[in-house]
Parts: sequence; structure tokens; C-alpha cells
Amino acid sequence: MTEREARQAENPAESQAAHKKTGDDHPEDPGRFEREERLERQEHLERQERLEQEDHHEPREQGEDHEQDARQEDGAQVSTGSEPTGVPEAAIPELVIISGMSGAGRSTAAKCLEDLGWFVVDNLPPALIPTMVELGARSQGNVARIAVVVDVRGRRFFDNLRESLADLDARGVTRRIVFLESSDDALVRRFESVRRPHPLQGDGRIVDGIAAERELLRELRGDADLVIDTSSLNVHELRAKMDAQFAGEEEPELRATVMSFGFKYGLPVDADLVVDMRFLPNPHWVPELRPFTGLNEEVSSYVLNQPGAKEFLDRYAELLQLVAAGYRREGKRYVTIAVGCTGGKHRSVAMSEKLAARLAAEGVETVVVHRDMGRE
Repeated sequence: MTEREARQAENPAESQAAHKKTGDDHPEDPGRFEREERLERQEHLERQERLEQEDHHEPREQGEDHEQDARQEDGAQVSTGSEPTGVPEAAIPELVIISGMSGAGRSTAAKCLEDLGWFVVDNLPPALIPTMVELGARSQGNVARIAVVVDVRGRRFFDNLRESLADLDARGVTRRIVFLESSDDALVRRFESVRRPHPLQGDGRIVDGIAAERELLRELRGDADLVIDTSSLNVHELRAKMDAQFAGEEEPELRATVMSFGFKYGLPVDADLVVDMRFLPNPHWVPELRPFTGLNEEVSSYVLNQPGAKEFLDRYAELLQLVAAGYRREGKRYVTIAVGCTGGKHRSVAMSEKLAARLAAEGVETVVVHRDMGRE
């Protein structure tokens, strides 16, 4: 046995590979093994390419699917490169709560705000007020001002309102309370005219329901930013008052209503401050001035030239500056200053006009109302 045959017997695989490379065992087709080798290399490259695709593409897609499933299960939202990384801050709507006595004009006040572009919700349970504000914040500015009409029909209802107000204050929501007030006589007449019982009268009389409601609302009335007495107002006059307070595009820091009145017709129940002009001589006893009012220049000059009139105006205007600064610090936006005389025709009217001019000059938006002028 030759040395070559011995090596082939010991390692037949090596011998076969050598035969494939040289083609010695198949002299009839010397290029056969080169073709088969090229075919095997091509098949190997194709298998390797498929393996690389399975190793890199398919597992990544499966991983993305698993990540997406995990996010869906966890309820999380993961932003991609094409999505914004931040969420714009929601604008908290301005809120006005309309409350007050049944029959005092809550619905009329709400309709007025609705005409001014406010989003109005009537008879909303107080516990849902924070939810309403949250929904308005999600509207992307479409609901910038919300007015909610609420009434108090029981102690639990009032407790819910108090909790909602505390929640709004904790969230930093700008909220105001408008309270509609009216006298017992006016409320009784209104309920009798529509032939409807008072919501709280039960088996009693209308006045019993009014008394019960007034007691329940006592604390809320004390917290109100604006109190409007509708005892002597008709629907159009109430709308005019609401327009005067809410029609402006920009909300001022403080709004003042200077109201002249006659003591013989009663004190205004919605007054925050009351001053008495009866320490001045009455133009009523001057025959040439009696037919006129405090809007007349002659009457105004007569009143302001009396001893103590100008000093009172100067010092009371200074006092109002101090009070107005405190109201601003406490977040109170509305103040009603009642200026009274005997009949509400001469002295109170003249002093109200001068006082309103002083306030306006100091940057306080002022509305002048002469409640009793023309009643004589």
C-alpha cells in the first residue's frame, strides 16, 4: 500500500475533500466539484442572509409589539420622536356662581351672562362644580368663562357647596359669588303672581319657606362678592346691573357702585358701606332749588358749598382708598357704597356724583345709580 493510500484509509473525509478540490477521482468531469462548491457557497450565503434578517428584523418587531402590549396593559402613553414631549398647560376657566333667594332673579341673571358669552349651567349640584371647571379646562380655551346657578335646599346640599368652594380655592380657580337678594314682601308677591309654592315651605306658608331659605343662605350671602337687591328692580333693570358688572372685556381689579337713596324709602339691603348726608342743609327747603335734583349744577354747588361738605368728601375719599386696598387684598371685586339723605333727591345725588368722580379718577371702575330719584 502506498503512502497516499494509507492516508486515505486513515482519513477518508480529508481524502474526499482533496478529491473534490483536484478532481483526480473523476477525470471525466474535472470542473464538477468547482461548480458544486460555488453552489454550496451561494446557498451558505443565502442561509446566512436569512439568519441575519431573522436575528435583527423579526426580533425587533416582536420586541416593539411586546413593548406596545405592555404600554397598553399599563395604560401608559410613551411619546415617539414625532410626537411632542410636553402637554400644553390647560387654561382654568373663570367661574361665577349665581345663588340667592328663590324668586329673586337667578334665572334672569344667568340668561344675561349667557348673552354675554358665558357658558351657563343651571341648577348644577354643588359637588359637580369642580368637575365642570375641569371639563372647561380641557376645552383648549373654548370654554373660558363658566357661570353656575345653584340654590340651597338642605343642610347636606350646603355642605357640598362649601366643600366644592374649598376645592376650587385649593386649585387656584378664580371664582366669584353673585347673590340675588329681595325683600320678603317682594318674594311673596312674585310667588303669588305665578301661583307656585316656595321650594322650602312644605306644608307651611310661603313666608315660612322664605325664612327657612334665608337662614340656610346666611353664610353664603356673607361670602358673596356681589349682592344685588332686586326688590324694586324689574327684569330690564336687573339685566342692566349685570351688564354693568360683567360686560367689560377685561375684568377690573375693583368695581364700585355708588348708590344714592332716601332714608324714608328704606336702606339698600345690598349696600356694603352707608353714609348719611342729612348733616347738610336740605335744598328741599330752598324754593328755587326744590324742583331740581342733585344732578343740577345749582343744587350740586349749593350742597358742596355747605360747611363740612368738601371736608367730608376729601376724608371719605381717603377712607375709601384704604378700604379699596383691603378689598383687593382679600379678593373682593365689588363694593356698593350707599349715600343717603331724606328723600334721595338732592344731597345724596349730588354727593354720589362727586364721590364717583373721585373713585374713577383713582382708577376704580365706578357705576352710579340713583335709586329713589324721581319718586317724589
